[in-house]
Amino acid sequence: MIRPLIPAAMAAAFAMLATPAFAQETNSVATELEFGAIFTSGNSDDQNVKFKGTVDWNFGDWLYGFSSDGFRSSKNNELNAQRLRHVGSAGHAINDYSQVNARVSYEDDRFSGFDSQSDFSVNYGRNLLRASSTMTLAMNVGLGMRRSVQMDVSNNEAIGRMEGNYVWNLSPTASFSQDFSVDSGSDSSIIRSESGIQSQIMDNLSLRFSIKVKHQTVVPVGREKTDTETAATLVLSF
Repeated sequence: MIRPLIPAAMAAAFAMLATPAFAQETNSVATELEFGAIFTSGNSDDQNVKFKGTVDWNFGDWLYGFSSDGFRSSKNNELNAQRLRHVGSAGHAINDYSQVNARVSYEDDRFSGFDSQSDFSVNYGRNLLRASSTMTLAMNVGLGMRRSVQMDVSNNEAIGRMEGNYVWNLSPTASFSQDFSVDSGSDSSIIRSESGIQSQIMDNLSLRFSIKVKHQTVVPVGREKTDTETAATLVLSF
């Protein structure tokens, strides 16, 4: 029952939990499209594509949005990796520095050993660097459920969730970001980290270098516990 509901929840535009500051401009929409690709031919026929899209809607004290992140790699027409992940949440600001939100995610990683993994949680978030003009740090903690499907057999487990989102504006045109999350369950825990440096090239175009790490403490037999992804992408904001 849960798996069919995930795309519907995505379409309902729950917000992505990646906005460090909770009090935002009233009635605003922010969209980012991120894309990077490498194609080779000749002695080696390689295709590597990474993309990400995010939309955040802020309506007064209510925050909504959606994020879709994907990666595909093939060599000599043989698929090596394929991953698609959606994340969303709906939040309500309590004041300028705290909020409550509901979060949902769905991941389909072709080579992880799982058919899919999805989770839902209810969280409390707080902005911890209110006095800084160049840095923001948002911490979120909550409880929820995770569903893992392997060979059409599903497993549900309760999870405790902690997430941190840090942004440091190095200059008017450059920034450093660090996202970190832990989803701890009774069967396994998933730890994610993403570090990125972004530099503005034009008014709405930036170049981003990022390193993404995912570690799961218990994985199917024959699978690695840690996945890493290093990328250079162009980011279009509007």
